[in-house]
Amino acid sequence: MDDNKKVVVIGTGFVGMSCAYALLNQNVCDELVLIDINEEKAKGEAMDLNHSLAFSPAEMRIYSGKYADCNDADIIVIAAGVNQKEGESRIDLLKRNKTVFQSIIQPVIDSGFDGIFLIATNPVDIMTYITKELSGFDKSKVIGTGTSLDTARLRYLLGHFLDISPKNIHAYVMGEHGDSEMIPWSQATAGTKPILSICKDENSLKKIADDVKYAAGEIIKAKNATYYGIGMALVRIIKAILNNENSIITVSAYLDGEFGFHDIYAGVPSVINRSGFREIVEVKFTDEERNQFTESCNFLRTTTDKIRN
Repeated sequence: MDDNKKVVVIGTGFVGMSCAYALLNQNVCDELVLIDINEEKAKGEAMDLNHSLAFSPAEMRIYSGKYADCNDADIIVIAAGVNQKEGESRIDLLKRNKTVFQSIIQPVIDSGFDGIFLIATNPVDIMTYITKELSGFDKSKVIGTGTSLDTARLRYLLGHFLDISPKNIHAYVMGEHGDSEMIPWSQATAGTKPILSICKDENSLKKIADDVKYAAGEIIKAKNATYYGIGMALVRIIKAILNNENSIITVSAYLDGEFGFHDIYAGVPSVINRSGFREIVEVKFTDEERNQFTESCNFLRTTTDKIRN
């Protein structure tokens, strides 16, 4: 039995290469392939990573490749896409990115790939839906980074506020990876203690929620792009898949009746293992939280319908 763990990263921009660099440093896979429309850049990135192998715990084969190399990959990470032009609408951007994804996904499928698609391109919930639509793959094998990074930001900020390690903060950001995202505070805990019993100051919690929501904007304002956080989020998901962890991560998963929604992707706590996502973990919302989540999913529903038609 071949136990070679192979990951292909499509798109060697900041996000794709942050993922690749983290894969190397954490020794996650045995084989790493970089694909980009700019083949010279992919070659240069592969060279640069290979030159660091002497300092890495990894014994990894790293090279730039073509879509034919996707044939026996376990995971395809898509971090490619176009940026929004000045004055361009969100829907027009989505349509352009759908064209980009058509040029990627069809040759991947033609290679014989039968693994798992992991999408990072924004708006990630819609682009993950487009991937499922274009590939025809089962819902379990097409997932996006969703609100995994938002959740990490929340845990960091809550941990900092409470002076507790973020690893011991159990809280989730759900819904759209974007302005309509929400936090079910009623389910958030530090260890086993409910956050709402520790912090009764609604203003402090609102500030944390706002800081999570607008973090990307602040980072982009300061350094033009965000990539380390999402690169690490991608690797966390990849490790959960390759190691068959059955870990709960807030990925962008296909809703097929969960929370009362059908045929959309949204960030929800999901059990991740070798098959992709095994199941969605439903959350017991308060009435207010359910309204917030419904509003976020309705936004995704409307946007998905526009891009699909």
